[in-house]
Amino acid sequence: MKINTNNVSLKISAGKISQLIHAPIPQIVFSGRSNVGKSSLINSLLNRKDLARVSSEPGKTITINFYNVDEKIYLVDLPGYGYAKRTNSDKMIWSNLVNGFFTQNENIDLVKLVIQLVDSRIGYTNDDLDMISFLNETDLPYIIVATKVDKLNKTQREESVTKLISNKILKQGTPIVLFSSQTKEGKDDIWREIFNHTDK
Repeated sequence: MKINTNNVSLKISAGKISQLIHAPIPQIVFSGRSNVGKSSLINSLLNRKDLARVSSEPGKTITINFYNVDEKIYLVDLPGYGYAKRTNSDKMIWSNLVNGFFTQNENIDLVKLVIQLVDSRIGYTNDDLDMISFLNETDLPYIIVATKVDKLNKTQREESVTKLISNKILKQGTPIVLFSSQTKEGKDDIWREIFNHTDK
């Protein structure tokens, strides 16, 4: 698939399940905890600085953002989870919105890949493990992207990768991509995974 990443726009920020996109275009979903670097990853993939805005306050935004890329792919940015200061009301809104995306979405078949982000410095949090377990249950294809690897030295990188790979919660053969928004490491690998799942 040839794609023009300069032809991109924010189609909608959906705060309700009824606002989800139904156009017959493949969707690539980005999931991860607040402040893990989802916006930075999306901006990097699209060669933009601020298309996906990095929130000044983690956990502030509770919408599902659909980015239309060249009328060929939607990059779908789920709201981040695991922000401790989020109110119970906000947590309920997040839960209903994200659960609804996966369980009440009439076009869930358009989701071709979930990119699950994990902070390479921290490893899997309990919330990450819950999300991966949920993805296993839904049988949606996913990959793990370990963010902020530029902040690790060689030994730390090796230790991080070993811990990420060895966790038995992952489906066998799940790809793990190391990514840095600063150095762009892993960017091409992520696009390769996206095309592998959308060209089928």
